[in-house]
Amino acid sequence: MLLSATPPPGPRPAQQARLYEEAARHRGLTPPRTHPLASITWLGPAASNPALAHRVSGDPVHLAESRRWIEAAVRLPHWGKAHMPDHDLDAGWLLHHLSLAYRWIGDDLPDGVRALLRYKLLLQGRRMYEFAVASEGRWWSSSYWQNHNWICYAGLATAGYVLGKEEWTERAKDNLGTVLDLMPDDGSHAEGVVYWRYGVPFLAIHLDLLQEAEGIDWWGRGGFLTNTFRYRLHQLAPGFAFNVDHGDCHDRRSGHSAGLYYRLAAQYGIPQAQWLGDLASGELLWQEAAESGVRPGILPEAYLEYLWYDPSVAAARPTGTRAFFPDLGLLAARTGWDDDATLVSFKASPGGGHKAWETSAKHRAELGWETLNQGHHHPDSGSFVLVSQGAFLAVDEGYSNRKRAAHHNLLLVDGQGYADEDRYHVYKDIPYERQARQRDVLAGPDCGWAHATAEIAAMYDPALGVRRLDRTLVFTPSGRLVLLDLAQADTEREWSFLLQTDRPTEPGPDGGRLIRSGAACALVRQFAPQDASVVSEATEVEANPTSSTPELRLTRTLHTLRATTAPSAQAHFLTAIVPGPAPAPAEQVECSQGQGVTFGEETVLLSPVARRIRTATVSADAAAVLLGAEGSAPYVVAATRLELDGRVLLDVPEPYTGKVG
Repeated sequence: MLLSATPPPGPRPAQQARLYEEAARHRGLTPPRTHPLASITWLGPAASNPALAHRVSGDPVHLAESRRWIEAAVRLPHWGKAHMPDHDLDAGWLLHHLSLAYRWIGDDLPDGVRALLRYKLLLQGRRMYEFAVASEGRWWSSSYWQNHNWICYAGLATAGYVLGKEEWTERAKDNLGTVLDLMPDDGSHAEGVVYWRYGVPFLAIHLDLLQEAEGIDWWGRGGFLTNTFRYRLHQLAPGFAFNVDHGDCHDRRSGHSAGLYYRLAAQYGIPQAQWLGDLASGELLWQEAAESGVRPGILPEAYLEYLWYDPSVAAARPTGTRAFFPDLGLLAARTGWDDDATLVSFKASPGGGHKAWETSAKHRAELGWETLNQGHHHPDSGSFVLVSQGAFLAVDEGYSNRKRAAHHNLLLVDGQGYADEDRYHVYKDIPYERQARQRDVLAGPDCGWAHATAEIAAMYDPALGVRRLDRTLVFTPSGRLVLLDLAQADTEREWSFLLQTDRPTEPGPDGGRLIRSGAACALVRQFAPQDASVVSEATEVEANPTSSTPELRLTRTLHTLRATTAPSAQAHFLTAIVPGPAPAPAEQVECSQGQGVTFGEETVLLSPVARRIRTATVSADAAAVLLGAEGSAPYVVAATRLELDGRVLLDVPEPYTGKVG
């Protein structure tokens, strides 16, 4: 498709109009005569989109426009200025786009321009290739789980196929095979949604090039590409415009890639991807382009939308509301997809996810290579994001350079977050054993309930003597949230519960706190501990999201609700968060064993460690018993026995999770 500029058969009027519009977008700009300090990645698509538009239409105006930007790019002595000139993202982007432009319109360019472009591509490709060889085992050359690797090798591969440089394409192909084998089979991505949309399209680009140039179909190699749309889908906020911002996210808008949606829809027959591609390239396009903090952004993908759109693929609106991604320990649950629906996203895993953590440790031990670059990963295991009524209520920090657990909805021990944090690479060089994980997950597609317990004690400084720090999160069918945090240490410690919001919380009824964001709101009730000291404070976060533009600064103010216990060796927090302008009253359930919260028609009973729950009506050996409206079947987590109102509903030798009856 890409090399031959041949899309799947069938009409594509919307994609063609997008292509022509994008081809003309820069006509009022003057190309730079010297290299700006900021990134020049955008120069590549400024040339390739009009090149494809000329290939499709034959209009010489598009040819002239592409030539303007080609000449601007080739006269720059280096691609990239502030960070790793010729050896990183600027060079990778330009190699890809200008190589395609050379392939598509090279014969229509004047001889001198064509020769200069070919020379520049050979020069820049050689610089990139030599750097990749010389830096093997360090930085992006062997950083298999990270966007710089995918972009730079895809750029090298594009130039290699266009110019006939087999040593470039072979090296890039070997790397691509390794990446596909090592990426998580569940399709999740530890760098977060923003870097998913920035980097994963280049994996698809490379696969497209490989299939067309060599007849090699690796679309089914590993499970990542097959399943990654599902990951992206379930990190969408209700209403589809915004993204959940785990990991480094410049903002909540920079999440869509219509071109990639179309390619995944065509390759794997995913109607929801086709539907979302239409939405992203239509109704959502210009607002995302205007508000996104990531450049070049979504607009330059017009060439991919045109070439990857397959009109034969049916489109269907998403319907599934529960998903769990075991590699990243990511649980996502929602009440629906409409703007006013409620969503929670809850994660816990080792740095980079389980597969990357395990494999990179082997690389380190056996090869002496550092293959897991973790600059975009956060100390956020056990944290969650809550969206409801069209607004973000419990929020993440987004992007930061000095990453801290205190920027997330997490817990502090004596005021301290994770060990070795407060730096960019928070997981670099830490002990292999310092891993978080999820257990006891309930997230069936037709369940209504969602449940998971995050084990995060290992993430804290061993000197604190933390023996247990488990967070259990339950999401009810109506979108209410219950959190149970169990803490234990060798000696007395102060335990702090943190809740991050976009604006300060306010005193609410029954000693609760109100979260407000525009017209949206939620009531926070903390039933235990009853003697915690509660403060609300501002937390400032600052970041430079790209080394290629060193003067760029993002600043953000979080508002942190902090509840801190008196020193104790053991503690627990029992918290309910109820979204809505008229939240259902939440009450603590009297339990002789376990902990419980009821909202009337929904009741959550928890015992994640002892697994013994006793109330006036329930006797269970289980991590959780979840009761809905009268007449509905109960759900259990890790249960061997359930007796409800004197009737034994479950009695099994092995722990069972799911619906009872």
